[in-house]
Amino acid sequence: MTRIAIGTDGTGANGTGADGGEAGLGLRERKKRQTAIRIWQTAIALFAERGFDEVSVAEIAAAAEVSKMTVFNYFATKEDLVLGPMEKHIDEPARVVREAAPDVPAVTALHTHYVAALAAFDPATGLSDQQQVIDVVRLIHRTPVLALRAYAGFDAGARAALGAELLARDPGHDPLTARVAAAQLLGTQLTLTEENQRRMMAGDRAADVLPEALADADRAFALAGQGLGDYGATRS
Repeated sequence: MTRIAIGTDGTGANGTGADGGEAGLGLRERKKRQTAIRIWQTAIALFAERGFDEVSVAEIAAAAEVSKMTVFNYFATKEDLVLGPMEKHIDEPARVVREAAPDVPAVTALHTHYVAALAAFDPATGLSDQQQVIDVVRLIHRTPVLALRAYAGFDAGARAALGAELLARDPGHDPLTARVAAAQLLGTQLTLTEENQRRMMAGDRAADVLPEALADADRAFALAGQGLGDYGATRS
């Protein structure tokens, strides 16, 4: 299957940038990305209008003016049409910790990253009032098969990846501590993100919610830091 990274809002690798993340790509890759984005946007619009279970892949293909085979070339399953972009970020928390300076605790690295993402209105934080992002969140909440995959598959994958990265940075190499820390850190992010999503679905504007969301993030990560301390910071 062709792997084309599109962001959680369907616009590009990170959901940001006027060029949809296409800078530096060759013509062939740009066309592939544009096709993937068109299919994704078409699918989300149809799902939002009629419901996930009421729309067939064949209908999506027709509306996007591609063949059904082309849809499956970019998205292996119907569920991937909704969750595929989000699942490309499964290893993001692990990457943030991995790329942090050796003396930076895991909670600090993830806090800094999350606050920056909030300020950029990154859909991954839930603080995005773009209609397609809200449509995706509603779809996940209203569709059991999507909710199960999002909250079981995605969370389990992110927790495993972060746990492995924390274990690699742990001088004591304690698997239990790494797993507990990963669950606590991801739980903190998830709690904040879910509240932001709730506010967006209620009709609030992202810009209006931002100050409160930033304050909540500071408080939540401070609470996590009380238990984790400098865990994840390596010492030379």
